Amino acid sequence: MNDFLKILTHGRRLQGATNSLSIKELRDVVTKLEIVIEKRIEQEAVVAQQKAEKLAQIEKIREQMIAAGLDISDFNATLVTPSKKGNRRKGAKRPIKYSITVNGSETKWTGIGRMPLVFSNALENGASLDEFLIK
Repeated sequence: MNDFLKILTHGRRLQGATNSLSIKELRDVVTKLEIVIEKRIEQEAVVAQQKAEKLAQIEKIREQMIAAGLDISDFNATLVTPSKKGNRRKGAKRPIKYSITVNGSETKWTGIGRMPLVFSNALENGASLDEFLIK
């Protein structure tokens, strides 16, 4: 609590702090406090009204769910659990574009990323990448 609130909420401290004020000044303070109180009452009424409207909407939706034969557990069952690897997009693998067989071992490459050494060696020996294209 700050010092102002300590003084305002304690009777003797408030009386001591207001000893130097005139009656007119005290009445002005009372008027201002009444205005603050009225505004607070209005704000709380608005909040209470919003809360009542929200509860009414919740009840309306609950009745619609009952009419449709749904339960809140039906919604939880349809949620997808996140993967442990993060938010990676899962989809079809990239198609293989190139294939080469060297010494009975087949190497495949999508054409994306670092070129495998067998392809690099073949290109250095005069081969063309189009020769390894899968049709």
